[in-house]
Amino acid sequence: MDALPPTLPRLMVEDAVRAALLEDLGRAGDITTNATIAPDATATAELSSRENGVIAGLGLAEAAFRLMDPAVRFDAKVADGDVVKPGDAVASISGNARAILSAERVALNFLMHMSGIASYTKRFADEIAHTQASVCCTRKTIPGHRTFEKYAVRCGGGSNHRFGLDDAILIKDNHIAVAGGVAKAIEAARAYAGHLVKVECEVDTLDQMREALKAEPDAILLDNMTNEQLREAVETNKADNGGRVKLEASGNVRFETIRAIAETGVDYISTSKITMAAPTLDVGLDIRLG
Repeated sequence: MDALPPTLPRLMVEDAVRAALLEDLGRAGDITTNATIAPDATATAELSSRENGVIAGLGLAEAAFRLMDPAVRFDAKVADGDVVKPGDAVASISGNARAILSAERVALNFLMHMSGIASYTKRFADEIAHTQASVCCTRKTIPGHRTFEKYAVRCGGGSNHRFGLDDAILIKDNHIAVAGGVAKAIEAARAYAGHLVKVECEVDTLDQMREALKAEPDAILLDNMTNEQLREAVETNKADNGGRVKLEASGNVRFETIRAIAETGVDYISTSKITMAAPTLDVGLDIRLG
């Protein structure tokens, strides 16, 4: 069954966009627009893509114009998650010219950044589409923008890892060092967590992986392992545990390496590249004359 499309709560969108507009407007507002454009002037503008990519962030772009003037009309020509090519219309905007011009940069900042993440994620997802693996984002996101960046990953065909420190337990190497070992850390996590909280444990070696399997976490993160080690981990999981524990590969995952990693048989591949290294998608806004 296909998953329903990702959504963003309106309250989160409006709060973030309002903060961005206030940052841009500063103490005196848009003095360039206010000095050159009559208060009652109207305009029609078009958002269009200037390169191939995947659109994400239309709701934030619309909010930017509507917060400047609720009467501005925003007519989306595509939906988040749609593939576009150079010249494709993304949206048309009409209404008060001052509102359109003052909101332009904030709208484009969100749209270009999020569409860039969606587009880059799609490249990774397409590269491993022939395997069972899913590409996942991490907590390496721009502070304050995690919700939107993780939404963009979904629009590009990727999956979300945990959103923060509070929605899943991920036992990392430093936790293991202080807790006194892999098994002890997993057992402590199981005793602490509620029945709906997933437990994942990071391991650096196959010996640690075998120790983790015996404690049966929900998932094991295989950190910085070679492809040969990943294959052995997959086979060990099948032999010792019937493949019940999900295996995630992580560590220095790049576009050039993700195909070979996916072909080892792991379930998930997490990488910060899709959020932290994604270039923006070039989207422009042009006023229509006449």
